[in-house]
Amino acid sequence: MIKSFWEKIEKTLSQNDICEYAFIRQPDHPLPNIDRIKELMNLTKSIIFPGFFGSDDNGSATVDNLKNVYSLLNEEIYKCLCFSNSYDCPRKSANEFTLSFIEKLPEIKRLLATDVKAVHDCDPAAKSYSEVIFCYPAIQAMLHYRVAHELLLMQIPLLPRIITEMAHFATGIDIHPCAQIGEYFSIDHGTGVVIGETCIIGNNVRLYQGVTLGAKSFVFDNDGLPVNQPRHPVIEDNVIIYSNSTVLGRITIGHDSIIGGNVWQVNNVPPYSRIIQKKASATFTDGLGI
Repeated sequence: MIKSFWEKIEKTLSQNDICEYAFIRQPDHPLPNIDRIKELMNLTKSIIFPGFFGSDDNGSATVDNLKNVYSLLNEEIYKCLCFSNSYDCPRKSANEFTLSFIEKLPEIKRLLATDVKAVHDCDPAAKSYSEVIFCYPAIQAMLHYRVAHELLLMQIPLLPRIITEMAHFATGIDIHPCAQIGEYFSIDHGTGVVIGETCIIGNNVRLYQGVTLGAKSFVFDNDGLPVNQPRHPVIEDNVIIYSNSTVLGRITIGHDSIIGGNVWQVNNVPPYSRIIQKKASATFTDGLGI
């Protein structure tokens, strides 16, 4: 009886054609390895910030470390190209993509240095740039985003999203790899920040915790599925958005503007604006009577 019970459950779980979940097909190709991707990101972090993370060699950008990045990334890109099933020669393409990414590492490092400076200079509680690198979740989120963004620009499937979701899980900061983010970007505290796929963010932009740059509504196709089109905000240079504010739709927040806390913004904002909540009125009563 016990054997038949286990066999029954095993048989049911093996029937992938059951209508309720027939749309989830068992892969017939190699899948990305999450542990190897974590190893790749840790090594990349030690190369970007030498001396802060890494092994006995302080993770510096030695030829051996760069070759290790190449080896790890090449294999995971290859698996993701197999996953998409849209490349005639995924192994050759993986080699080319990986070399292109390695060439981008100096620019990724430069951009992240501007983010470190922005976070430090915007936070009086930050005692040093080293503290920002070691401790601030925004830097981890931005490192993952800037790596993933470069991979996405190469049109590599799946891997960019895996990388940003790793940071999302660890920091509570959700940045889609397709979003475009300029230099000197800072997030203070960070928990609950959401930056949507088609966001465009300029230079010297600062966000606080709980900010959502999201979509207001969707356009649907004939099958009832949402169409992927620009639907998230454009944030111009030198904008500050304070905590728990929500900015929705393909609207533009003009340069040098400030959006106060807990604001719901769905309309364009001209440059040099100050958007704040209206002050709430309060009625006071004596005792417990209403």
